[in-house]
Amino acid sequence: MSRALRSCGIDLNHWYVVARSSELKEQPLGVVLWHQPIVIYRDCDAKIHALEDRCPHRLVKLSHGRVIGDRLECAYHGWRFSFAGECVEVPYLEAKQKLPNCRIRALPVQELDGFIWLFPGDTRLAHLQFPLGVPEWEHLNYIGTVSVINCAAHYSYLIENLMDMYHGHLHNHYQAWTGAVLKEICEDTHRVDALYQAESYYRIDKIWSISQLFFPTLRRLHSEPLKVSYIYPHWVSTLGEDFKIYCLLCPVNQLATKAYLVHFTSLNAFKRLHKLPVAFRQFVKNSLFGSAQKLLDGLVSQDVQMIEEEQQAHLDCPEQQSYELNRALVSVRRLILNQAGRELDKNDT
Repeated sequence: MSRALRSCGIDLNHWYVVARSSELKEQPLGVVLWHQPIVIYRDCDAKIHALEDRCPHRLVKLSHGRVIGDRLECAYHGWRFSFAGECVEVPYLEAKQKLPNCRIRALPVQELDGFIWLFPGDTRLAHLQFPLGVPEWEHLNYIGTVSVINCAAHYSYLIENLMDMYHGHLHNHYQAWTGAVLKEICEDTHRVDALYQAESYYRIDKIWSISQLFFPTLRRLHSEPLKVSYIYPHWVSTLGEDFKIYCLLCPVNQLATKAYLVHFTSLNAFKRLHKLPVAFRQFVKNSLFGSAQKLLDGLVSQDVQMIEEEQQAHLDCPEQQSYELNRALVSVRRLILNQAGRELDKNDT
């Protein structure tokens, strides 16, 4: 199973995150989603469009160009394309010449909850699927932090890391939990839910509790449920009622994965805060954005090192069998392979 898992593709008929909304400004932005170079850009009304990032003239990247009104202009010869991917203007077209009958692929794309979601599969199926969404992004009761994950490894390694709560001791002073014990696993054709019981270092129940994010000496261990869910193709986790984390996937290729780790600290326990003017609450939310940055970046750095070592070990010794004791990861591997159109070896447990 190892070879099949570490080389399998993705189910393209899902919504993937390719960028934060704030990353896309006036200039087009080139991204790669599972071997597909894609350019995203905003038109004159700030609406987002996505096209194959390849000018059909000389096959250079359209993301090197610029946006003119609602059209995307190639940097090389100035050919311009509509958001439907049609060539609509060539600056040096002669009087008797017709526009070239070439078209590049347009992909479904939408802006939701602070991120840009793209559907790389069959466009006819896009309306049947819905992005996972991050409702806490705009909610005034949640303080957000975002860390970008870039790892030189197959995406399955990242998913396994996220679903395996037994590796908490790796994180030392960045550790948010300890003593995880797997209690329950539920799975179906599109998700795996694993419930752990763990000891949390944080309790956000008083206004000064936010300071625990900055001062480790204020933290006290207490028991909390730790739920992690692989909702293909993304991941969600909750630690008690205080924290919620998303990992929004953008697999680049078999040896590269990009993802956005989005951490939320809940302010739901502060009832008096909810009665204050909305403008003030928005100010608090904006001011505290990124308050868990050091913690989140530290976790990511340590996890990426382990993930990349796993990938390199597989490349060096593809026949080497690893040993897995976490039952949740067996379910995760089965889901990944099934979604990628592979069959799990019935003898593999």
